[in-house]
Amino acid sequence: MEYNFDIYKPRIGVGSEKWDAMHRSMSDLPKDIVPLSTADMEFATPPEIVEGLKRYLDDTILGYTVIVPSYYDALRSWMDRRLGWQIQDEWVVITPGVVSAFTAAIKAFSAPGDGVIIMPPVYFPFYAAIEKNSCKVVRSPLLEGNARYEIDFDDLEKKAKDPNNKILLFCSPHNPGGRVWPKEDLLRIAQICLENDLLLISDEIHADFIMPGHRHTVMATLSEAIADITITCTAPSKTFNLAGLNHSNIIISNAALREQFKAQYDAIYAGTSSVLSWKACEIAYTSCEGWLDELNQYIHDNYNFTKKYIQEYAPHIGVFDLEGTYLMWLDCRKMSLSKERLKEEMHNAHLFFNEGYIFGEEGAGFERLNLACPRSVLEKAMERFCEVARRHRP
Repeated sequence: MEYNFDIYKPRIGVGSEKWDAMHRSMSDLPKDIVPLSTADMEFATPPEIVEGLKRYLDDTILGYTVIVPSYYDALRSWMDRRLGWQIQDEWVVITPGVVSAFTAAIKAFSAPGDGVIIMPPVYFPFYAAIEKNSCKVVRSPLLEGNARYEIDFDDLEKKAKDPNNKILLFCSPHNPGGRVWPKEDLLRIAQICLENDLLLISDEIHADFIMPGHRHTVMATLSEAIADITITCTAPSKTFNLAGLNHSNIIISNAALREQFKAQYDAIYAGTSSVLSWKACEIAYTSCEGWLDELNQYIHDNYNFTKKYIQEYAPHIGVFDLEGTYLMWLDCRKMSLSKERLKEEMHNAHLFFNEGYIFGEEGAGFERLNLACPRSVLEKAMERFCEVARRHRP
């Protein structure tokens, strides 16, 4: 292995959102406690990006700068190599983030009071994006299968047939459940949208984190007709731990949709990303593929370690299969604790995960664990977690 993902680097006092939040909630924490919550990674920025940006800064002037053709070359090549998606430069709209993009898309393609369908439990900014646009959250809850979620197609079709519902906001791969949706499921979802005139906003920010034996399918690759109703949200931020640079690639092949989306974005003057953000993305997509391959294997190994540890020491805790993302979904409902008490027990044990209820009421009793950390950090966290779980065994 060329890269060392075992290095532990504390992020106290450097502006890390999740570290600062942890220490605000409990100021007397030991220095070796790591928050395994917000989905950024406890790994150093890929060295190729660091060195590439240093070289770039040596030779450039940071005035008003537009994106150069080599950026689009890198983006097209990445999407083709990694996802089997042949895109065109003009399809790409650069935004500072995926959340701002799907929020703007909801505003552009709906009116106050319209319904936006989601499939909870799901990434919690979905709710805020809908509500801030004075739209209605329309829930089509996922079904619990065997250690994974399934789509309730009957319910989805029923909600899609309601003419007041205009958009499906979809998460693929699924956060927090870790599901990589099979192609046949995606085709069925898309067909429901086509038949009921629903816009499909597909958040595919975790598409680069796919575990062995699984394959991510970009929704917009299924057919030209499906691409015509789809806005695809992608970014290098999760993949290469670049969230602080605020850069996303929103890909819309339908020219009319794209222009309407851009007009809305221009109207709120949300701006675009900076020269260093798109340069970092270009370097990542041209030089960091090996780093990502090793990282995916490390995360898969972390998952296997954690699953085995829980099965041995706290078998009443349910572990959902990890097919994609670096986020592990733990079913703690057999501990028979209220959501408030579960959070309290976790914090008392110096465990800072994401509480399941923030992903919707369907997530109450679950915890979301960020696996993108050195193994030593994970081992210590699992010792404390299983100690709490054993105190509350059924």
